[in-house]
Amino acid sequence: MRLHRLEVEGFGPFRERQTVDFDAFAQDGIFLIAGRTGAGKSSILDAICFGLYGAVPRYDGGEKRLRSDHCEPDDPSEVVVEFSTTAGRFRVTRSPEYQRPAKRGGGMTKQASAVALDEWTGDGWVGRAARAVDVAHELDEILQLSQSQFLQVILLAQNRFARFLLADSRERQALLRRLFGTERFEDIQARFEERRRRSENDLSARFAAVGARLEQAEDLVTTAGLWGSSEGRDAEDADADPSSGAAGTGTTEQRIDALRRALARAGYRAERASAARDDAERAALAADAALTVLREERTAQQERDRARAALALLDDEQPQIARAKEELDRARRAESLRPTITALRRADEARAAAAEAEVESRASWDALGMPCDPVTAESLEEWAAERMRLSGTWERAAEYERQATARRAELEAARERVAAATTRIEADDAERAELPARRVGLIADRDAARRLADRADDLARDRDQAADRQAAAAEAERLAASLAAAERAYADAGAAFATAQTTLAQLLQRRLDGMSGELAQALVPGEACPVCGATEHPAPAAHTDPVTAEAVEAAQQERDAAAAVEREAAELSAALRAERSAAEARADGRTPAQAEQELATAIAAHDAAVAAAARAADLDERLAALDAASEQLERRREDAATALAVAREELAVVEEREREAEALIAEARGAFDSVAERMTEAAEQIRAARAFADALGELARRTAAADAARAESDAAVADSDFDDETAVEAALRSDAECEALEARISAHAVQRESEKRILLPLELRALPDQPIDVAPAEEAAAAARTAWTEAMGAASAAQATAEQLSGLIDAAVAEHERSAALTEEHEVLRGLADTIAGRAGNTHRMTLETFVLAAELEEIVAAANRRLSEMSTGRYQLHHSDALAARGAASGLGIVVFDAFTGRTRPAQSLSGGETFLSSLALALGLAEVVTGRAGGITLDTLFIDEGFGSLDADTLEVAMRTLDELRSGGRTVGVISHVEAMQEQIPAQLRVEQTDTGPSRIVQPR
Repeated sequence: MRLHRLEVEGFGPFRERQTVDFDAFAQDGIFLIAGRTGAGKSSILDAICFGLYGAVPRYDGGEKRLRSDHCEPDDPSEVVVEFSTTAGRFRVTRSPEYQRPAKRGGGMTKQASAVALDEWTGDGWVGRAARAVDVAHELDEILQLSQSQFLQVILLAQNRFARFLLADSRERQALLRRLFGTERFEDIQARFEERRRRSENDLSARFAAVGARLEQAEDLVTTAGLWGSSEGRDAEDADADPSSGAAGTGTTEQRIDALRRALARAGYRAERASAARDDAERAALAADAALTVLREERTAQQERDRARAALALLDDEQPQIARAKEELDRARRAESLRPTITALRRADEARAAAAEAEVESRASWDALGMPCDPVTAESLEEWAAERMRLSGTWERAAEYERQATARRAELEAARERVAAATTRIEADDAERAELPARRVGLIADRDAARRLADRADDLARDRDQAADRQAAAAEAERLAASLAAAERAYADAGAAFATAQTTLAQLLQRRLDGMSGELAQALVPGEACPVCGATEHPAPAAHTDPVTAEAVEAAQQERDAAAAVEREAAELSAALRAERSAAEARADGRTPAQAEQELATAIAAHDAAVAAAARAADLDERLAALDAASEQLERRREDAATALAVAREELAVVEEREREAEALIAEARGAFDSVAERMTEAAEQIRAARAFADALGELARRTAAADAARAESDAAVADSDFDDETAVEAALRSDAECEALEARISAHAVQRESEKRILLPLELRALPDQPIDVAPAEEAAAAARTAWTEAMGAASAAQATAEQLSGLIDAAVAEHERSAALTEEHEVLRGLADTIAGRAGNTHRMTLETFVLAAELEEIVAAANRRLSEMSTGRYQLHHSDALAARGAASGLGIVVFDAFTGRTRPAQSLSGGETFLSSLALALGLAEVVTGRAGGITLDTLFIDEGFGSLDADTLEVAMRTLDELRSGGRTVGVISHVEAMQEQIPAQLRVEQTDTGPSRIVQPR
């Protein structure tokens, strides 16, 4: 990675835009960043880190003061970093978040942070990303270095690269983890731990499953009584009998063997029950067969009797069937004459209807009193056509008459448009006269609202403080009540404790007083006294007030319980008293009512300020609207004048059209009240004439058709065997009636033949005439079936017991075999998990991640020693230490310094300032080599070192300079920040940071 250009504006000590051209130092290879203390040398490195990663390491955990304090409110803040990698040339432009003046309403508002990533192509700079998350993702791919790695290998910031040398094991592990990304090894350790726990759980579950299967099997054996009889049982069976305490005890193999013997007994019992079931089944089948035969004979007997009765009924119906056949035959002969008879009937009905219609239409025509001679269909049609022609000439006048209301409305609307246009012009003139005064009033209101809105932030702080005081006052009041209750409880607890203490003291005193009587109760004549040894007891003391040890112990427990209650009450009272004092302090002496009133006042004031801001914005909009309205009024007055002229012209046209319509209507109306009335009468006359003409024509047609139908009907009846039309109509039947007659005849014949076929074989069987009794056979079959059901249930239960017991034994054996295999796997997995986690025999407590980091640290130390040996003239070397770490820390990440002068190692903290700087620099450069190798072999063409050279003497500084000179080999550019004059003399290429007289700093780069 190579830095090409840096631009800084409004960032750190730089107000105006400052530019650094790193390419100008490429030929020298090393350049010095010089300047007075506090001028802003390190801010150049801060700007680079901020531009690439959006953060500055020296502000971690504190206030991020990225925007320059010298900036005016409207000044921008921006950092531009231009760099190149093997992926191409890129430019990052980033701005921090800061406060700027609000564009509307006054006050300050937050300017959000912004970032953009551009890529240089043959056509110039091309945008690649513009969202913070997208830019971060792109830079991760391009830089291939995290911020921690970048700070460790490119920006060796002030006092940071010595941290790695002097860190303890925990700090060094955390740093190496970030640099090398070894969290995956911790994930591997966690996954192995999880696998070990799952394996333990699986193994425990497997053992539990084996035990559960065995317990189920043993319960089943006990329930089924399969442990064997108490007589003639061998020793093994006796051990397996739960009555002897063997069930559920012994090894798993012993329990399985006992269950297998019980399984053999269950199999024998199932075989016996199966044989009994087969015998009962054969007996039940024989009884069912006998019952079936008897039931079939009884069913045949019943069917024979039914067939006899049915056949007798069918023979009785024979005369009725003969009459039905004759009726069906006449109906079929008459059916051929049905169309002729039907046509005659319809023709007569149609002629009668036409005659009736002709009479009605003639009466309607005569009622109108219209002349027409002669009255024929043709003369009536000619008269109606002439009358229709006259009605057509009146249609336009009728249309005008129907539109009279609309025309009057149109005339009125035209007059109203003229009046409205006139009124609008007058209103616009009046409104234009009012606008200047309204504008002055709005400006005054807006300015007042702005002044109130500017106090919104101060009023918000007052409101928040008032809210805190109100909450504290309420809390103090609540705590006061709780404290009073707690103090009462404390007083009650103290009284209870005093009572318990007094009771205990009284019991102890009573026990001491009655001790002689208690001893006297244990004296036995002739046996020695436990106090004096005498065997005679002439005057033993009487035990009048006995107190037992149990009573004393109970009193002590009550006293201790009361003491605990008193102690808890005291602690609660003290805690509440402290909380109340703190709440009263936060309330600042306000009562809840005062605090509530202050809060309400503050909220109202803040709400008024917020409302004023909204009102000011609204007034701005109203002012703009007022100005726009003034312009609109001018345009509207011109439009209104044009509209007035158009309206007057339209009114003249409408009035002329109204005069023409009235003249046409008067001519068409004639003697009638209206044109519509005249046209209605004419239409009625036309309808009557045409209806009369149609009726005359229809009557003539229907008469001719009826006469033809009569002649055809008479001829057809004469050719048939019927006497007249009445006989034909009497013989006719509907299709449904014919189908019913035919169905009745066919059903009678089919049923009679069917009953004969049924009866004949039954008569041949010679069945008895008396009813057959099947009750005894049914009882025998039911008894056999019950016996078979019971035998089948017993056999099924025995077989199910044997199968269930076999399944439980097989499952227990299978689970037992799998648990043995799982045990072996678990031991292997547990050993591997312990090894990865640094347990078991790992005395150094090195986890897998620590082991990997220790290997990386060995490589880092080896790379550092290649420079440290020359820088220290062969005296010092860094050694990787795997000594046991203290207080449970992981071992293997220690660094010690080997001193060739003494031949011993010593802690890095024992080095002097200059020695520490050289060792830290060598270690940082070694770390940079290893990290860049692990980051995909990226090249580091730009390197910065911030301070530390002031602690070196002249000879050591010369050695450090030679080391820096070696770093620029291969085209690398090294930037050094230092106050050392010798370095300023030895490094001609310099970048100076100067502080101006007005405060801000500037960057001076010689050309």
